[in-house]
Amino acid sequence: MISSFIIYLSSLLGSVFAFKKARLHFRHGQYLYAFLLLIAGIVAVFSFVSNKADKIYAQSVNSVMFEPNKPLGIGKGIFPGRVVWVFDPKVANWDGGKDCWWTEENLSQSEIIRMLNVSLTSLTGQKDEIKAWDKLFRHFNLTKKGINQGYRKDQKIAIKINQNNTLRHKDTCGLNASPQMVYALLLSLTKAAGVPQKNITVFDASRFISDNIFNKCHKAFPEVLFVDNVGGEGRIKATYVDNAIPYSMDNGQLANGLASCAVEADYLIDMALLKGHIGQGVTLCAKNFYGATSINWNYRKNAHNNFNPERSGKPHYMTFVDFLGHKDLGGKTLLFMIDGIYGARSQDGPPLIKDKWKMEPFNGRWPSSLFVSQDGVAIDAVGIDFLRSEWPDLRDLSYCDQYLKEAALADNPPSKTVYDPERDHIACKSLGVMEHWNNSKEKKYSRNLGKKMGIELVFKPIHLK
Repeated sequence: MISSFIIYLSSLLGSVFAFKKARLHFRHGQYLYAFLLLIAGIVAVFSFVSNKADKIYAQSVNSVMFEPNKPLGIGKGIFPGRVVWVFDPKVANWDGGKDCWWTEENLSQSEIIRMLNVSLTSLTGQKDEIKAWDKLFRHFNLTKKGINQGYRKDQKIAIKINQNNTLRHKDTCGLNASPQMVYALLLSLTKAAGVPQKNITVFDASRFISDNIFNKCHKAFPEVLFVDNVGGEGRIKATYVDNAIPYSMDNGQLANGLASCAVEADYLIDMALLKGHIGQGVTLCAKNFYGATSINWNYRKNAHNNFNPERSGKPHYMTFVDFLGHKDLGGKTLLFMIDGIYGARSQDGPPLIKDKWKMEPFNGRWPSSLFVSQDGVAIDAVGIDFLRSEWPDLRDLSYCDQYLKEAALADNPPSKTVYDPERDHIACKSLGVMEHWNNSKEKKYSRNLGKKMGIELVFKPIHLK
C-alpha cells in the first residue's frame, strides 16, 4: 500500500516538475528537451489519473483486511450458517427516469413474491412456504425455548424495515424498504404462515412509514399495524420501553429505549437494505436495529457511539453486537433479510444508474437480489462481501467487519468486551458465524468448499440463462 501511494505521489509531483522544465526549455529554444519533458509530463499525468489513491487503498483493504475462508464463531439455523441468495434480473426495470425506482412499472410484484417463496423454501429445505414457515417457527422455539412448537395464533410479529431516507410520510425516491417486498412478506405471513393481520406490526420507530408502503399494504392488509416516529395518517406513533437496552458498556448519550412493539412481540423479522454507510462502512441487518431504539428522527440530535471501527483496526466494543445479542432484537429475530433489489453506495439518496452492478452475474444490471438467513452475523458478512467486491472504493470500508468478528466471538471477542446488553449478568455466546468468500467470481465460503464449519451461500437464480 505504501509503495502504491509513493507511485501515486511521485506521478503527481513528476508531472508538475516535467511541465515546468518543458516550459523553461521552450523559452530557451531547446525544443528537443522540451518535447521529451512534455511527453514525460503527459505520461506522469496518465499514471496519476489511472492510479487514484482511493483505488490503491481499496485494493489494499480487500487483499489485507478481508482474508478469505477464515470462519469465526458458530453458525446458526436449521442449516448452520446458511445464507440464501436469490437473483432475478426481471424484478427491477427502472431506467433512471423521472418516476421512482419503486413504482409498479419499475418493480415487479409477482417476481418479488416468487423470490421470497424460493428464498424461504431454500433456507429451510422444505417444498412449500407453509412448511417453510412452520419449520422456521419450530426451529426458533426449540432453540430459544426448548419446545417443539410452531406458530400460535395469539403470538405477535414485528417487522423492522429500513426507512432511513424519509423526513415525512410523503413519498421519496431515496432507497428505503421496497413496498413490493413488504407486501410480499405480509402476504406470505398471513396466507402461508397463518398469522392474523392484527398480530403483525410493520415499523421503523426512528423514521416514517412512507405513503408508497402504507397505501399499498394497508389496502390489502387493513388490520396490520404500521408504527413510525410521529404517527398520524393511519400510522401509530411509536412508544418506548425506557432503559430496555442499557448496553454492555457505558455508551454515552446513545438512546437506551426500545420500541414497545419490538419488546412486546414474540418474534421479529429484520428487513435490511444493501447499502454503504459513512463511518460504519455498511448498513445491513445489525445496523437496522438502531431504528428500533428511542432515537430522534433528526439524526443530528442523536449520539452514534461505538458504531464505527477504529481506523487502525484496533478491536473495541461495538454497539451492533449488543443489538444482535439483545433478547428483544437479534435474540428475537426469526428471519434476517437483506433487500438487495437495487443497492446503493451510500445511506442517503436513491440508487444511481451509473452504479448498476458490474460483477457476475449482474453484468451491468441492478443487483435484483434477496438475501435471507437465520444467522444475523453470516448474512451481514455476505452483504459486506457483495458491497466491497462491487465497490472496492466504498467509503470507510476498512475494518467494516469488525462488529462481525466481535459478534461471532462474543463470548471471547478480540476487544475482550463482556457483551451483556441487558446487564443481567448473562454474557452473550457466539451470535453466529462470519468469514469472507474466496473470491468475487466463485463466491464460495467454507461450507461451499466442503468444510464442516463456516458460511454456506446457496445461490438460487431465476430467469438466468
